[in-house]
Amino acid sequence: MQKNYAKIRAAGAELIAISSDDEGDTKKTVQGSGLEFPVLADKDREVIKAYNVLDPGNDRIARPASYVLRKDGTIAWKSIDGVAVRVPTAQILTELGKL
Repeated sequence: MQKNYAKIRAAGAELIAISSDDEGDTKKTVQGSGLEFPVLADKDREVIKAYNVLDPGNDRIARPASYVLRKDGTIAWKSIDGVAVRVPTAQILTELGKL
């Protein structure tokens, strides 16, 4: 997602990732990967559970998922992907264009 972050921002959107790691490990990942977008540390998996993306095979992690939220916070589009599968950025940009 980092390599397409500028395209997402150019579409008038913000990318926010959520990690099931604690704050320290999340910070290491952000710094080590050179991520420029915000990454939320959700060690207790509260947000992950709220969006119903807890991995059914491993309750310590989230399934890959993408959400497009409207400015009022409602969900305009979502994709809950399989393990190690990510929705293409082009599809996310298409959905953003529909708003």
